[in-house]
Amino acid sequence: MGKETPIYIQIHNQMRKDIEEGVWKVGERIPSERDLALQFKVSRMTLRQAVQTLVDEGILERKVGSGTYVSSKKVQESMVGIASFTDIMLSQGKKPTSKTISYHVKSASVSEAENLKLTEETLVLRMERIRYADDLPICFEVATIPFNLVEHLSKLEITRSLYKALENEKGLRVGHAEQTVSAMLASERIAEYLEIKRGEAILRLKQISYSTEGLPFEYVRSQYVGERFEFYLEKNK
Repeated sequence: MGKETPIYIQIHNQMRKDIEEGVWKVGERIPSERDLALQFKVSRMTLRQAVQTLVDEGILERKVGSGTYVSSKKVQESMVGIASFTDIMLSQGKKPTSKTISYHVKSASVSEAENLKLTEETLVLRMERIRYADDLPICFEVATIPFNLVEHLSKLEITRSLYKALENEKGLRVGHAEQTVSAMLASERIAEYLEIKRGEAILRLKQISYSTEGLPFEYVRSQYVGERFEFYLEKNK
């Protein structure tokens, strides 16, 4: 090993290379610190520094009472621009699917009317769905759309890809979105839907989607599994 680079960084680099080359697979537990220290012929303190650096980078994750594992790659969504869940999944090489929990037409609630700039008597389509990536539940979503925009669309078209259906049938082009993200704990109902434990950390997203003409056409409340999804910000120069 070289003299200039700290030993723990050299070990970090080798372990990262091993992970990238598939020596340890995603979700696999790595050897104990004792075994790795023997393998690299360093003290456990030095080895622990290397592992902690990989944990800090999100490459490894510690599980209390279980060990250290290669992290699963999280699905990411940029907070700049707007894209459908389907497009986000496809862009990351994942298979998107959905399970519809409820689907009905009703009068807009106070919050739905306010966010979509409607009167409370206006009819809206409200649907609840579980969204999956490669059959793993990513989020529970409640979406509200003015009914006049979708009344001639089939349930299949709407649930498969709303944005594409609106563009093809209505000529409505997606513009921008207003998004608010906060942290919360999963309720018993949401935990069951997302196959996690009650009280686990989840990300709550509220989004109002606008057409290129400035028309609010979708109000979404989503709850994402914190360990499987992350948002990232892009800053324009």
